[in-house]
Amino acid sequence: MGMKALDLFCGAGGASMGLHRAGLEVMGVDLAPQPNYPFNFLQADALEHVLGSSIDFVWASPPCQKFTAYRRKGHGVGDNYPDLIDQMRQKLLAWGGPFVLENVLGAPLRQDLMLCGSMFGLDVRRHRLFECHNFGGPVFPQPECRHDLQLPRFPPATNRTNLRKTVEVGVWRIPLETQQKAMGINWMTLKELSQAIPPAYSAYIASHLTTYFTLAC
Repeated sequence: MGMKALDLFCGAGGASMGLHRAGLEVMGVDLAPQPNYPFNFLQADALEHVLGSSIDFVWASPPCQKFTAYRRKGHGVGDNYPDLIDQMRQKLLAWGGPFVLENVLGAPLRQDLMLCGSMFGLDVRRHRLFECHNFGGPVFPQPECRHDLQLPRFPPATNRTNLRKTVEVGVWRIPLETQQKAMGINWMTLKELSQAIPPAYSAYIASHLTTYFTLAC
């Protein structure tokens, strides 16, 4: 039996799919219904969900709008969005098992790892931060971005003429299939895709998690 993982704030399951591909048994928890979530799902408040001893690993991606708004539009714009990161961190530290917090650049995370789509041959960048606890510290290397491999070949925005090097995710003018392929996701709607991370990210981290615990046994 593989390690049992809980994906809190799971959305439609981008991170969950990566955990699954790395061999973990995954269940998702989210406050909103997730009809396209591909694994066992519980509709519940992630902050209130009881973390039992049967769970081996927790992945948590608290809402990021506060920090994306801050970064893109200026100080104060994100003030109306919740910041649940520290509440989630304290809950998981009290639980005591191995866990990862994931969020956007600019979020108040300890930067143990930063991942980019170019590291995995994807046609997105989508930089994300990861704070990793209780599985050997920084047991995995920090890959380098490979933006140099992302060559101009995608249609530009309507107000530009130069070809894009990556696929813009979450816009109606680009075919959904093109955006799904760029993210390594084939089951999400446009809105779900815009809020997801590529499964390659969580698979990378989970592969090091399972290696750590295999060596520790």
